[in-house]
Amino acid sequence: MTVKTTGNIALAKSGSDQSKLGALGSTFVAQGFTMYPVLLILVIVGAIVAPAFATTVNLINILEQVSVLGLTTIGLTFVVLIGRLDLSLEGIVGFAPMLAAVMLVPATAGGLGIELPGWAGIIVALATAGLIGWFNGFMVVRVGLNPFISTLGLLVLLRGGVLIISNGRSIYSPGKAFTYLGSGKLLGIPLSVVVFLIVAIAVGLVFQYHRYGRALYAVGGNEEAARAAGINVDRVIWSAFVFAALLAGLAGILMTGRLDSAVTTQGQGIIFSAFAAAVIGGVSLGGGRGTIIGVISGVLLIGVINNLLTLAQVPSFYVQASTGAVIVVAAILTTVASRRSSSVRTRT
Repeated sequence: MTVKTTGNIALAKSGSDQSKLGALGSTFVAQGFTMYPVLLILVIVGAIVAPAFATTVNLINILEQVSVLGLTTIGLTFVVLIGRLDLSLEGIVGFAPMLAAVMLVPATAGGLGIELPGWAGIIVALATAGLIGWFNGFMVVRVGLNPFISTLGLLVLLRGGVLIISNGRSIYSPGKAFTYLGSGKLLGIPLSVVVFLIVAIAVGLVFQYHRYGRALYAVGGNEEAARAAGINVDRVIWSAFVFAALLAGLAGILMTGRLDSAVTTQGQGIIFSAFAAAVIGGVSLGGGRGTIIGVISGVLLIGVINNLLTLAQVPSFYVQASTGAVIVVAAILTTVASRRSSSVRTRT
């Protein structure tokens, strides 16, 4: 009798331990922490292999470099969470600051001769980005176009628009007020990093605690159920495109500030890195799943890998190819982690 009772207690304790382990694993994956152990290993290996990697200057440099990608990826996350895509964000990163730049500099420097004050350039860039996002939302919600096709067409249009308004030339030194966010520092930390962190924290809080964030997840998870629950699905979709575009415009401003110029090739290829960071961070392209914590891990992982390859003097085309490899590996790890946590939870 005692042996049987002891066995039951042992089985119950084992089941309880498995239940706690399953809950911990599910939370770890759901909150977006899956890739942080990988990131930690990379940092340790980088510090051993390349002594210059672990220096404060280099680590801050990594954060500064990923701030533009980070803002673009957070913007993309708004749209992906509702089960849509927005390829035009890449075009916004280049077009919005270029339009502002040509309005700031004199005609002799390649401008339109309007010569607005520098602070007005920020307003112009953000307003332009917001209008593009509004147009994307209109085409998807009101016209009913496929978001992939409509935003792809707009991406090509914006790329051509950059060359048209700039006459195919880069605009240098558009003004200190306009470039300050991308070039200034606060207590030795680049302002671009501060802006990225503030946006990430604010958006993360909205996603987790605000009803708008819950509406984004609801629409991406089951659009019809969201409508039945009283959520204005069209407004949520439309606003997601606007917020995504605004963050892409802000990313473009930071990039222009860091380069102290608006170049005609600005932002090219960033949408692929943004998708990579989102996938690495556990954001589901089907919608309804993803966290800012995960997005940040994806952005940092890409930044650390690129920095390590650069320090190792690896040719640039290998650095570009590494992004694709990281996507595949991250997708495998995320899928395995999700299935394992689910299977543990099911067994208990």
